[in-house]
Amino acid sequence: MTEIEWWEYDDAAELADAIAGDIQFVIESAIDARGSAVVALAGGKTPFPAYERLAKAKLDWKRVTIIPTDERIVPLGDALSNVTALGKIFIPKGARVIPIVPKAVDDYKAAGRSADALLGDLHWPLDLCLLGVGGDGHTASIFPGPDYDEALSGPRERRALGVMPDPLPPEAPVARVSLTKQGIVTARALMLAVTGDAKRRVIEDAIKEGAGSPYPIGRVLADVELPVDIHWSA
Repeated sequence: MTEIEWWEYDDAAELADAIAGDIQFVIESAIDARGSAVVALAGGKTPFPAYERLAKAKLDWKRVTIIPTDERIVPLGDALSNVTALGKIFIPKGARVIPIVPKAVDDYKAAGRSADALLGDLHWPLDLCLLGVGGDGHTASIFPGPDYDEALSGPRERRALGVMPDPLPPEAPVARVSLTKQGIVTARALMLAVTGDAKRRVIEDAIKEGAGSPYPIGRVLADVELPVDIHWSA
């Protein structure tokens, strides 16, 4: 297993400041090295205060491309759409925010194939992938269900796929498109943003269990080669 470093903060504001600072550093380094940056950012409530702080940074935003780590298959503008929320923060800054699910479709597997083709047009690997973790141990939209094994062990060149969680999460009972494990672990930098003691225990257990973990985050972290920073507050 790769090196895991926990960064602990006293409160949510300190957590958000630290995450924003780290993302800014990665983006600046990527622009200096390659002329542009491509980052995947998690949805959920935890990281958005960090995104609001990041948006105030003096970056060359026109050189920054942002994708969601995963997306619900809903229309753009829907309250469940991760890219809609990201776009509200970063598009006014001049960043390129790419919808990996440009419209709601009935065939979630076709949506995944379309997203994978779209990501093939971006420079790869990602400069950064920022993940959240659910209380059930899922990350991005890698959930137990009929597509779980494919998300974890599909072809190495596949970066995204359609997934149907089983059971569907009650707060968002829809199919999704998610980065695959391979799309995540090849990122040049990988960070996690989490809050709460319960999620910390899940991650600690997942790390100990490694590749045999029943938690998706454990299966992902077991295959990461670069150091991982976990930003956490109670």
